Amino acid sequence: MDRKDGRSYEQLRRCTINRGFQIHPAGSVLIEMGYTKVICAATIEDRVPNFLKGSGEGWLTAEYSLLPSATNTRTAREAARGRQTGRTQEIQRLIGRSLRSVMDLKALGERTVTIDCDVIQADGGTRTASITGAFIALVEACATIYDGSKPFPVRDFLAAISVGITCNGDPVLDLNYEEDSTCIVDMNVVRTGMGQFVELQGTGEGRPFSREEMDRLLALAEKGTDELISYEKDILGNDLVWKVGRE
Repeated sequence: MDRKDGRSYEQLRRCTINRGFQIHPAGSVLIEMGYTKVICAATIEDRVPNFLKGSGEGWLTAEYSLLPSATNTRTAREAARGRQTGRTQEIQRLIGRSLRSVMDLKALGERTVTIDCDVIQADGGTRTASITGAFIALVEACATIYDGSKPFPVRDFLAAISVGITCNGDPVLDLNYEEDSTCIVDMNVVRTGMGQFVELQGTGEGRPFSREEMDRLLALAEKGTDELISYEKDILGNDLVWKVGRE
């Protein structure tokens, strides 16, 4: 099947990752997945939460926000409302969990990495684009503190993608907003370079789905994350790619 934007059912949107997008953070990128654009930045500080003081381990936390003009209708700033939405909190936790899953927090030492993901344009898949872009920013940031005396703090590659079943019953990879808002099954998948799953978020929006349908969606997600991880390696280049997983 062909989709409205001309892609086949198993085709990713055009993905570009621009490294060093900001001059101040230790690592930063602009990731674009189709019309979705997210600035991802990683900052490292020589401090840890109280529960980790004296442990020799570091921590990673994430924040996520949506620019008011990022969507078709203006989204009010959460700061103006005085509180974050449940959706924002859920996405922040997902980004943090996903990145920590591929980190060696002992190797990081008593430092905290803060990941900021700011969506400047949204057309579906903002949380998965945030994870993929934040991974590159994380590697860049960790390289600034790496001296070879310990393992590199990032142990494996990481990427995330959305999959779903359209209202016509067709499984598709990398949903844009129109597809996401009308699909009958929606799933976000986070996966490592070793092929292990970190998170599966699947929901029957319009109806329950079968094990066979889930397997087809996971196969699409595997294909998509494999392609993204291959692209991440190209983007990191010879100066950084060899550090990931280095003991």
